[in-house]
Amino acid sequence: QVQLVESGGGLVQAGDSLRLSCAASGRTFSSYAVGWFRPAPGKEREFIAGIEREFIAGFSRSGGNIYYADSVKGRFTISRDNAKNTVYLQMNSLKPEDTAVYYCAASPAVAWGIPREYNYWGQGTQVTVSS
Repeated sequence: QVQLVESGGGLVQAGDSLRLSCAASGRTFSSYAVGWFRPAPGKEREFIAGIEREFIAGFSRSGGNIYYADSVKGRFTISRDNAKNTVYLQMNSLKPEDTAVYYCAASPAVAWGIPREYNYWGQGTQVTVSS
C-alpha cells in the first residue's frame, strides 16, 4: 500500500513552467508504476505521463520505461527521486488547454496508462494556465 500527495500546481501564464510533485508514503515508491492523469469529460481520466516500476518480482532494474501522451511529448518530463520517495512532472511551455486538476496514481504491477490499472490515487493539484 502507498499514500500519495500531489503538490506544485498554481496559476501561470501561457508559456510558463510548473513542476508537480507526487510524494509517497507507506512503501518504497520505486516498487510502483506511477502515472499522471487529468480529467477527460465523458470518459476515463486522460493519461499524461507514466514511469514503470524499478523492482519486479524481487528482481531489480535500473530506471524504468517512460511514456507520454502525444499532447505533452516534448513539453512534459516525468522523473523519480527515490531518495525522496517522490515522482515529478516538469511541465514546460504550458498552454491554456493544459488547465486541469492533475492526479498522481500508483500501481504495484505493470501499468499501461489505463486508470483502472492503478490502485492508489492522490487528491489532485490544480493547474490553471491563462492566455
